[in-house]
Amino acid sequence: MPLKAYPRLIRLGLHLLAGALTILLLFPFLAADERGRRVVAWARKLLAIVGVQVTVHGRPPAVRGEGALIVANHVSWLDIHVLHSVLPSRFVSKAEVRNWPLIGWMAEQAGTLYLERRKKTDAHRVNAAMAALLREGECLALFPEGTTTDGTRLLPFYPSLLQPAIAAGARVWPTVIRYRHPDGGLNRAAAYHDDVSLWQSLKRILAQDRILAEVRFLPPIASTGLNRRELAARAESAIREVLAADAPHSQLEKSVRPRSVGL
Repeated sequence: MPLKAYPRLIRLGLHLLAGALTILLLFPFLAADERGRRVVAWARKLLAIVGVQVTVHGRPPAVRGEGALIVANHVSWLDIHVLHSVLPSRFVSKAEVRNWPLIGWMAEQAGTLYLERRKKTDAHRVNAAMAALLREGECLALFPEGTTTDGTRLLPFYPSLLQPAIAAGARVWPTVIRYRHPDGGLNRAAAYHDDVSLWQSLKRILAQDRILAEVRFLPPIASTGLNRRELAARAESAIREVLAADAPHSQLEKSVRPRSVGL
């Protein structure tokens, strides 16, 4: 990691500490909307510290009122912060993230729903919680590939993760996340996949002068009248079509799921 990255690392550590103190001291006394605004502001500052600039295309869903499920391709641990910098939403994540030092606890306090993948009964619990939140008009977000890639391919979606949208009659918003260099080329340094550790990924990101994160909200899909496989196929197809512009079509078509996956 170049020397110029160390001041960023120190600022990031202080920012994480400030976020933890805000959650401990202020969140219990704040209304949901104010907590959401603070999460958005915190995510934007985090991205600024690590040198990520976000550009948004398309119309995102309403934060509250209509019940929306954002489904996006998954490239990096940055994805959550990138989406949070645009709008407050509650994420669904693998339970292992809860064990990440400080970050896992902060994500839980910000409303993340954790899923124990090894427990079939836990899927029913999380699906019921998601459906209830969607009926209340909340905005939720998840990564239906179940794991990350290097950003050049798309893995098949898990249809079961979209069942809560059908149960609640909520719309699904396919969303594409891409990381680019300033010249427009794909930036694979942002990817967090395979055997790369969180620390290794962070060092790669901090070594970059600037990373451009592109978020593209595609037209929403009404879940009414569809089963979960049909809904997953439509959302996957919409995202795949956009990603095909940056990756060989054959690679996208032949992507296979790894044996070990996470949300």
